[in-house]
Amino acid sequence: MKKDKKFGWSKRPASIDGISSSGRHLGAPIHRSYRPAAADQTPDLNQSLDQPDGFHPMRTGTDQPLGTEDIEGLDEPIMLDEPIEKPSKKRQKLLNSRHKKTPSRRRKVLKRIGMVAAIVLVAFLGAMGYKFYDTQRQILAGGGRAPAVCDTDISPELLSREGDSRINILLVGIGGPEHADGTNATDTIMISSIDPVNNTSALLSIPRDLWVHVPGDGSQKINAVYLQGLSSTKKGGNDGMRAGLALLDKTLDDVLDIPIHYHVLVDFAAFREVVNAVGGIDINVPEDLAVYEQLWDEATGKQYTLDVKPGQQHFDGTKALFFARSRKTSPRGDFDRSERQRLVLVAMKDKVLSAGTFSNPVKVVQLLDSLGQNIYTDFDTESIKCIYERVSKVPASAVKSLDMANPPNELLTTANLGGTSIVRPKAGLFAYDDINTFIRNSLRDGFIVKENSAVAVYNATSSDGLATEQADLLKSYGYNVTTVDSASNLTNPTQTVVIDLSSGADKYTRRYLESRYSTTATGKVPSGLGITPPAGTRFVIILGSDAKDSQN
Repeated sequence: MKKDKKFGWSKRPASIDGISSSGRHLGAPIHRSYRPAAADQTPDLNQSLDQPDGFHPMRTGTDQPLGTEDIEGLDEPIMLDEPIEKPSKKRQKLLNSRHKKTPSRRRKVLKRIGMVAAIVLVAFLGAMGYKFYDTQRQILAGGGRAPAVCDTDISPELLSREGDSRINILLVGIGGPEHADGTNATDTIMISSIDPVNNTSALLSIPRDLWVHVPGDGSQKINAVYLQGLSSTKKGGNDGMRAGLALLDKTLDDVLDIPIHYHVLVDFAAFREVVNAVGGIDINVPEDLAVYEQLWDEATGKQYTLDVKPGQQHFDGTKALFFARSRKTSPRGDFDRSERQRLVLVAMKDKVLSAGTFSNPVKVVQLLDSLGQNIYTDFDTESIKCIYERVSKVPASAVKSLDMANPPNELLTTANLGGTSIVRPKAGLFAYDDINTFIRNSLRDGFIVKENSAVAVYNATSSDGLATEQADLLKSYGYNVTTVDSASNLTNPTQTVVIDLSSGADKYTRRYLESRYSTTATGKVPSGLGITPPAGTRFVIILGSDAKDSQN
């Protein structure tokens, strides 16, 4: 077969209604066309019409064979179209590309909708990101630290004192601009303590009228300490708030004897708006905490009627705020208000941590808007995430309320000091020992509780009662003291000895005891003292004269 230089090897074309071409491509030029001879010209149309119907052969001589010229004419191709110029390879490729890539109208519409949706999503996420960034500078200022906030399998070396495994958060509520008694007067002081090891938590309210000793600056009601610390520095913004909270920490250390790891400072406006942003809260109000009171709303400049009946009911932001602040018409005043605050915080925790709050972007935006400049914390982004996870694991039934005014823990009472109504320890002004013991025992270190190591305490000095004193102190921190005794041979050592019989298994209890008595534990009971610990004892403490100074 002959190869055409322009079109390549020719191919046999497909048959069209039984007619086959000579093999040329459609539109290819031919070299000659069929031309009938002059004698074979088509007759006149009028002549054709005169013929009768039926088949009429073109040839009149039936015996005459076909001539050579006739046979050659039959071999000529029949033209089915006019010759056209074949497009160039570049143009043909462009035409094919356009044919493949041109989308349908429906695809165009869907693509445009997708582009619009993507633009809207990017804009929304951008606005959310900016709002979070702008807000987090105030509400996630950083600086707080709790060793076990994100991981309970930590090195014992990170712990310095009993209680460090807990997450203790100081919650301070101030009046803000709408408070008639002063922007920075602390109306609410609470401790939220979380045990991440055993998934429990507790709330403790500090009466605002508690009379306290302020380190380096006399004594006054505790609700004025934050303002005093804030005023003592010329710095403003976050630095000023940190100074106020630092002085409050030092003051509370004498009263509670627990470490404070984080701080939250919020004003009335933020509290009201946060409750509204999450759609309100629901509280089952006990009968003794129901209240009816006429109050002045500084935000609206109008009278507000607080009418809270016993039973389950819904609270919006304003009702929740006044319920948490109410005390004047309550039989126990400040003590009833502390219990109302606990109810409100537990309800807030359940609502804010509910699946419907953080999965709803509108509510997230509303929360960020409500926080604004009305709240300060020293959480960072990592710790707030971990605290969220910790708190979400604690059911409402595992949130304990610590009461220091009712039996069996009647530790506080009201009094009059120079014409001023105050709250003070029942044991006397500034006598916090009973309160310390109650708080330490109620907020036990999670590692001490979990290990529950049996501890034997022996007095090797001639100081009577030293073993009992130290045993009581250790019990107040949650240690499982099983043996209290004196050594048979009193050698009056100067240094207390700690013996670890758990072979290092109870590593956290060992760390706390080493830190408390400033020593390094050994693994064997020294001979010559006449000490034989009972079976199952995990730690032995042999007291020296230095233990007399270890009273807290």
